[in-house]
Amino acid sequence: MAPFAGVLFASGCSHLIRTPWRNEPIRNEVNLAFTLERNLIRLPSIRIDNHDGRFILGTASQRTIVDASFPLTASSAHALEMGDRETVRIDPRRIDLAGAADGIVGVEAWSAHAITIDYHVGVVTYQKDGIHPAYMQLYSFSGEPMINLNVDGQTLSAIVDTTVPDTLLLPGANGTRGRAHVVVGTTDFGAIDVGYANVARPRVGNRLLSRFLVSIDYGRRVVGLWRDPRIPL
Repeated sequence: MAPFAGVLFASGCSHLIRTPWRNEPIRNEVNLAFTLERNLIRLPSIRIDNHDGRFILGTASQRTIVDASFPLTASSAHALEMGDRETVRIDPRRIDLAGAADGIVGVEAWSAHAITIDYHVGVVTYQKDGIHPAYMQLYSFSGEPMINLNVDGQTLSAIVDTTVPDTLLLPGANGTRGRAHVVVGTTDFGAIDVGYANVARPRVGNRLLSRFLVSIDYGRRVVGLWRDPRIPL
C-alpha cells in the first residue's frame, strides 16, 4: 500500500491519500507554522512575555525552558502566546542554552491537551479536543511520551523527543556513533546511523520522526504515528 500511495503522490494525486484527519470535522485547534532549523522544530509565531525569540518544540520537556539571558517579566506570572489565537500561562525554568535557542516550549504549554506534528506541511497543531487516531499506530505512556521500536531485533521503548535532531539516541558512550537495524511499527528503516549518549532511555529524534505524522495526546497519554507516504524514507 505504501508504494502505491507514493505513486499517487508522485503523479500529483496526493489528495487521494487517506490521511488520519480526512473527513474529520473542524475542531478547536490552533495551527502553528514551523521551520526545521538544524533539524529542530522552530516555532516563529510563539512569543513569551510579549517577546519574540528562537523557540523550539520540546515534546518531552515537562516545563518550558528559557535561556538565562531571555527577558522574562519581573512578575511571577508568565504568558506564552500562540500568535493571536491563544495565550496560556507557563512557569518557565531558566537554563543556559548556550546559544542553541532562546527557549524550549514544553508540555505545560499544551496542558492536558494534544499536539500533532505534520513535518510535510510544516505545522504543529494544538488540539484542545484531542488527536485524530484513525489509521494511526497508538502507543500508551505514563511519563514522557514514548513509542515502541525494534533495534537490532530487540524491542525497546523510546522517548519521543523533538529536541533531538538525530535519528535515535541510544544509551552508550557519549558522542559516539554506530549502525543499527531499526523498525518502527511496520516501517523497516533497515540499518541506519544512530548516536550514543549518556541517556537513561533511548530517545527518538526528528530525523526519524519526520517520516511520520506524529500526534501526542498529553491528557489521554497516548502517542499516535502514521507513516506519511508524502515523505520518502
